Amino acid sequence: MPDVSVVVIVYNDADRLPTAVHSVLDQTLRDVEVVIVDDCSTDRSFEVAQRLAADHPGRVRAFQLPENSGAGGEPRNVGIQHTEGRYVMFLDSDDVLEVNACRNMLEAAEESGSDIVSGLCVRLHKDTRNQKRDEWYAWLYSTTRTLESVTELPDLFVWDTLSTNKCYRRDFLIENDLRFPKGMFYEDLMFIADAYLAARRITLIPNQVYFWNVFERAAVKSVTNRRHEMTNYTHRLEIHRRIDALLAERGLDELKLAKDVKFLKHDLVLHLRDLPFRDDSYRREFSELSREYLASIAPEAYDRVQPIQAICAYLLQKGDWDNLIPAVDTLINRDKVSAPLDEHDGRIYWCDGHYDDPFGRQVLDVTDIGYHEKPVNQLFLRNQLTRFSASGKAVSLAGEITNPLGVIPPGARLKGRLEFSARRRSLQSFHFPVRELRHDGDTIAWEAAADLTAKLRPLGIVDTIWDVRLRLDVDGVPTTTRLTVADTALSEPLPVRPRLTRMVADHLAPHVSAKGHLAFRLVSEGRNAERVQELITRGVRGKPGTLAKTGYRKAKTLRKKVTSGDNKLRAYHEVFSRLPVKKRTVVFESHLGKQYSDSPRALYEEMRRQGLKFEAIWSYAGSPKDFPKDVTLVKRWSLPYLKALAQAEFWVDNQSYPLKLTKRPETTYLQTWHGSALKNMGFDQPALKAQTRKQQEEQQRSLDRFDRFLVRSEHDVHTLARAFRLKEKTLLRVGYPRNDALVRARQREAERGVRERGPLAVELGIPEDRTVLLYAPTFRKAGGRHGRFELPFDVERFADQFGDRYVLLVRSHYLNHVVLPPTVQGRVIDVSGRHDVTPLLELADGLITDYSSVMFDYALLDRPLVFFTYDYDEYVHEGRGTYFDLLEHAPGPVVRTEDDFHEAIKSFESQALEYAKSRKEFVAKFGEYDRGDAARSIVDQFFAQWSR
Repeated sequence: MPDVSVVVIVYNDADRLPTAVHSVLDQTLRDVEVVIVDDCSTDRSFEVAQRLAADHPGRVRAFQLPENSGAGGEPRNVGIQHTEGRYVMFLDSDDVLEVNACRNMLEAAEESGSDIVSGLCVRLHKDTRNQKRDEWYAWLYSTTRTLESVTELPDLFVWDTLSTNKCYRRDFLIENDLRFPKGMFYEDLMFIADAYLAARRITLIPNQVYFWNVFERAAVKSVTNRRHEMTNYTHRLEIHRRIDALLAERGLDELKLAKDVKFLKHDLVLHLRDLPFRDDSYRREFSELSREYLASIAPEAYDRVQPIQAICAYLLQKGDWDNLIPAVDTLINRDKVSAPLDEHDGRIYWCDGHYDDPFGRQVLDVTDIGYHEKPVNQLFLRNQLTRFSASGKAVSLAGEITNPLGVIPPGARLKGRLEFSARRRSLQSFHFPVRELRHDGDTIAWEAAADLTAKLRPLGIVDTIWDVRLRLDVDGVPTTTRLTVADTALSEPLPVRPRLTRMVADHLAPHVSAKGHLAFRLVSEGRNAERVQELITRGVRGKPGTLAKTGYRKAKTLRKKVTSGDNKLRAYHEVFSRLPVKKRTVVFESHLGKQYSDSPRALYEEMRRQGLKFEAIWSYAGSPKDFPKDVTLVKRWSLPYLKALAQAEFWVDNQSYPLKLTKRPETTYLQTWHGSALKNMGFDQPALKAQTRKQQEEQQRSLDRFDRFLVRSEHDVHTLARAFRLKEKTLLRVGYPRNDALVRARQREAERGVRERGPLAVELGIPEDRTVLLYAPTFRKAGGRHGRFELPFDVERFADQFGDRYVLLVRSHYLNHVVLPPTVQGRVIDVSGRHDVTPLLELADGLITDYSSVMFDYALLDRPLVFFTYDYDEYVHEGRGTYFDLLEHAPGPVVRTEDDFHEAIKSFESQALEYAKSRKEFVAKFGEYDRGDAARSIVDQFFAQWSR
């Protein structure tokens, strides 16, 4: 009796069958048999199978079905009946097994006693140049594990629905009468669902076991590449119904919900993406089939998928085609705003209508995405092509650009141009003016003409694909759109004159790109077009073409290597660090280059105020927009950045320069740090304690680069300095330069007896009679339906209750992002985009925070603080721990619920006196060195000699 029987099914695949069979015969486990089942092929497949059986008697047997079954299920059923091994596996004729697959799976099965062993499947895209690989849901196979039930790992049931990357105990298959549905596509889904639920034990192994070869350009498409056939969708829905019935029968509601989520975000999306390219009859049938099944989807599933996926499913169920087709455009192009949006009852909805359906309002509510907060240059607007016609050598085009929430106002000055650009970067582009732009309802209508034959001069061969964009200028602010074709008819090819030769191509044919946008392709329509194309193809694939492509790829690879992380490090250490240090050069950085803020900013501005003569270099990550104009800007991790660091006399930052950069002895590193510590830091964190000795040594080397480390209290010495294992001589007890402004503000207020708000309040539009509260929480991992940090209180309720007295400023951590509903405009203001928090602290009459180090800074102002610690137990006891008990030392009320938070705000004004003593003690303990002269003290100590 063989250890493993591998059932190989084949249909009209004579050429590839031997490769599949030999991948079994060549296994390192020798006691393996092959059972070939031919689904009544019309080519030589069964002859090849018989020959393989004759060549390998006792190891290969071949069988043929009397008539074609129409799918892969029945051949596998027949194969199971003919197997003789203790274990069974399945293999398709166009795929192969990894050479150790049978051995690894058998050993896992024998050791664990599992009914099913499943390993990693790898998809190989055979049509791509380098045979692109992607691992099939690799997170499931990160380690070996055994499940007593598939309910322990719902993701396995939901996502890995293949039958072929698994090994089954044969008696298990027979005893449970496990069979594939006959004559149906997606037969794997039903079979594996039955198998998972019947298995008493399942083992997953991290080994690669199955190579799934993908041939996207094949003449005969696989099931997954034939979604345009309605039978394909019909079968998919029927299989899902059967699985749903199976789960309902067993009362497995959680598995059903997980499967519903997968259907909305995967199965349905695959078919929705094709809808814009299908005719009305297809769409009607698709809609009718979908409605019944979507009605069975749990409403909770809509909350667990991306908003646009839920929106499309809802609109499909409602048969709202006018809004669905644009929504599918956003499904395909995730950043695109394809709907005009609608503001209703203070919320933003994807479209108007459906307000009488509470579930529809929930699904279509896109307020939290934040479209209403974005200016036109940050929106990728849908541009629907409404007319395309060719006349002689020119094309005439018209379209409608979506204008969500009137982001393009009626009186705006509009200019536009069409851009035709070669898809291959760095090649040429051509522009044609848009002759008409006008408001038309909730769209911007436009018209243009382009004489492509006269003006567009492609090279030929290297620039065969041309994309079209409309560059729109709104009151001087630019935005770019792509032309969505949808069901607009395109014309015949236009004549064109390539610069090389018309033998290469003589026409430009319009077509629709994979993402639904208008593009053009160079084609040849001459008498010898096919012959010329054959010669070109031969040349490209021949020796000259191979040499040219090889040279291009080598140059491309070299460029990637030069700019890779490892080579940048080599350039820093072996090239730039051998250059002389440039005297009076300082590289500043704040929060990893994300901001112009904090103590590095305060120190830089003090140096400018004193008129010192030096070269200032600031690093930035992202946009350089808000950085000073009188400095040299270098992008973080760029070669100029590394060169600047290698040659600088001083480094000044508040977090850390790249850890692997060695500081030269001639360079002085002033580490200003970014806040005193409540949370455990450095080597006091459990994660760092658990590191290997080598990892800890590497971390320590990066910390040992600090020549001076600023502290603002002895608390910092006992916490941060100890956690970073810093020497006493490194510590600089001068306070934080960023806090000089706060100390001086407090001193001015005490001397004059009044507060001066300054220009920031006017800039933010805050009325003089409103008290300003600042909510500044610590970093949180993004969560919620839209992947953003969600406020722990109902901001609309807060605005309604307190908006007549208070203005709430919300400043999320620089790694987080919040979105406010339009209903709170003017009463709650998002100030997260402002680099520097210090002016906001100075403006605020009170601070609301949780565990953020901003508490230590704000206390210097001697104004009320409220601590909203809604997740205190989780944060303190399940997180990385804290240095002291906030409940004991907080210089203000600590609240955990929204109701208690509101009560604290109601008593806000009385807190100034109630907690005065606590604030004073808090500052004495945590801010003793913040005296208002930190920046001047540091400049005097390190840079005074640079005066003019």
